[in-house]
Order: sequence, then C-alpha cells, then structure tokens
Amino acid sequence: MIEMTELLLVVAAYLVGSLSAAILVCKLLQLPDPRTEGSMNPGATNVLRLGGKKAALLTLLGDMLKGLLPVAVAVQLEATELTIALTLIAAFLGHLYPLFFGFKGGKGVATALGGLIGLHWSIGLATLATWLVVAGLFRYSSLSALTAILLAPLYVWMLFPITGSTILTSAMALITVMLYWRHRSNIENLLAGREDKIGSKK
Repeated sequence: MIEMTELLLVVAAYLVGSLSAAILVCKLLQLPDPRTEGSMNPGATNVLRLGGKKAALLTLLGDMLKGLLPVAVAVQLEATELTIALTLIAAFLGHLYPLFFGFKGGKGVATALGGLIGLHWSIGLATLATWLVVAGLFRYSSLSALTAILLAPLYVWMLFPITGSTILTSAMALITVMLYWRHRSNIENLLAGREDKIGSKK
C-alpha cells in the first residue's frame, strides 16, 4: 500500500516531468516553437536543428533533470521499490503528456536517462555510454536512443543496488515499450534510409 508521502512523490514527479525544457528554452532564446518547426518534436535533437548546440544542451540538461531529481529524491528517502518505479514512470509520462502544454510532449529519452541516473549513477553511465558509442559509429540520434533504451532494463537488473529488482526492471521495460512506440516514425525512416543524422538541418 502506497502511503500519502509516497503518493505525493509520484504526483510531484509527473508535474516536474510536465515542464517542457524544449519549449521553455526556445521561448527564452526566442527560437521557433519546436512543436511546429523542424521535426515538430519538443526535444533536444530538434532544438539542435533550430537553435544550435547551446540551446540543445540546455534542453537536454533540463529534460534529464526532470527525471533525475524526482527519482533521486525517492531513492534518498528510501521509498519502496514500487514507489521508486512509479516515480520514474510518472516523470517520464509527464514529459510525454505534459499537463502544462496540452498533453503534447516529446519522446522522453533524456527524461528516462535522467531517471536512470537517479536510480544509480552506474545505470545512467552504462545507458549514456551505449548512446555515445552508437552515435559515434552511426550518427543517428534515434538509433542511439533506441539501442540504449533497449538495453536499459538489463542495466537496471544488473546494476541497481538491489540486484535483480523485478519491479524496477519491469518499470523500465514498460518505458522502453513506450519509447519505441513514440519512435515508430523514426524506426520507419531508419529502415527506409530517410532518417536525419545528428547535426543535419531538417
């Protein structure tokens, strides 16, 4: 049974996740709305196309913090594994379906990565390293994300302090499925050879 404090953690995670870093950064830097320009996805990759590296980095950090902070708080408070898992999912869903932006959000890779860092630094590092290796080899952001997130449940299973956590591994597996669904157009483009490489203009 989830206590009131733990329920508040989950709700707060969703609200924090609902803060769209891409939209806020683009407004701050007077860039086009990422929901209507470029790939029309409010995420760091599209902001890179629209505003360059500085804007993309700010967006990436903002989206990562949305996942990292709520999950890290839940871990530090020694919440139950179920509460930590629900906090991770809530922050992720906040990014996908933000309360403050008409429930139309991004694809959630950076927020999921931040949540994994919040679980344990080694899980985040393994996921990030996977992204960087694939990006360095193939220069496709979507392929890098899909590969890293596919392996993320395995990293959670192996590296979370409670090795073999079924609840947290299942939560990450659910996030992986949702991420693949959100990337279905990218998957089609990759298979057809139409996907844009990192740094290309839309």
